[in-house]
Amino acid sequence: MARTRHYKKIEKNVVSSLLHGLQSFINCIGRFFVRAFRVCDSKLTIMIVPHSQSKVINFRTNVFALAFGIILVVGIVSSFIYFKKQDSGIREELARSMKENRELLASFDELRDENNNVLQTAKRFRSSLSQTLSLLGINQSSTVAKASVSDSDLNSLFDTKDSVSGSTKEASDMRQLSSYLESAIQPIEQIGKMLESQETLFADIPNIWPVRGGIGHVSQPFGQTTHPITGNWYIHKGLDISTWRSGDPILATANGQVVTVAYDSGFGNYVIIKHKHGIYTRYCHMASTRVKKGQFVSQRDVIGYIGSTGISTGPHLHYEVHIGSDVVDPAKYVNIKVAK
Repeated sequence: MARTRHYKKIEKNVVSSLLHGLQSFINCIGRFFVRAFRVCDSKLTIMIVPHSQSKVINFRTNVFALAFGIILVVGIVSSFIYFKKQDSGIREELARSMKENRELLASFDELRDENNNVLQTAKRFRSSLSQTLSLLGINQSSTVAKASVSDSDLNSLFDTKDSVSGSTKEASDMRQLSSYLESAIQPIEQIGKMLESQETLFADIPNIWPVRGGIGHVSQPFGQTTHPITGNWYIHKGLDISTWRSGDPILATANGQVVTVAYDSGFGNYVIIKHKHGIYTRYCHMASTRVKKGQFVSQRDVIGYIGSTGISTGPHLHYEVHIGSDVVDPAKYVNIKVAK
């Protein structure tokens, strides 16, 4: 029991000390505010003495009013400086926006000029496409009918009326152009198919230079001439192509089947290829051949190499073209394409 009373006494003393300390702290704060109020309520006399003989100006106030006035003046000045800077920033932003606006206007004018150029190009394309389709016998839809050339925009190109203006008009013109180009895809695809079929036809007809890379020159043309060895007049039934050296690749000038691979005392090593439409080609004086009888070859396949076998004065290719039983001038068939 004595120990319990001792603990309670200690607890009472601690609580009493805390209450006394808190009361002292509150009293100190109260005294501080009282003194501060007294200081702020202190009377001040401010005198303004002019250098002239004018009357001295004085007025009375207190510390609180003076501090409030100073704070008010500082706040007004700070606000003025802040809004001045804000106004300067707004002016700079406005100037930058005006500059960007001028640049955008200049870009828009340039875009409008480019738009007009595109429309003019579309008109020329339309005219050329119309003529090409007519030549090829392809039916033209109403979307590619011929337009008036009096206007410079798509309103005349597509026979539409001008119902919009400004940027909306340019957007409408571009949509019209896109629609027209979309409608032109089908005829162009038809042209591509026709060209593809023509390419197949060309591959079946001798039409390329028979020496790879288009090298060599015609040393003896087709027709009547004197024989370089005997000196007698005779009909030269082919085209002599010379490269001044042996070993240059000789190409098949069209798709076909090899019907002859042989050696002749006059032609040396030679190859004959049968093509469609009753056409044959003969390649003579080869140093060696790379094909066999019965073999199918494609245009531009290497069939042998230039040499000087048989009756020859130097390395060259003797090239002949036969249509049925007739021998024709090969020069008419070697200037269409150059073999690469």
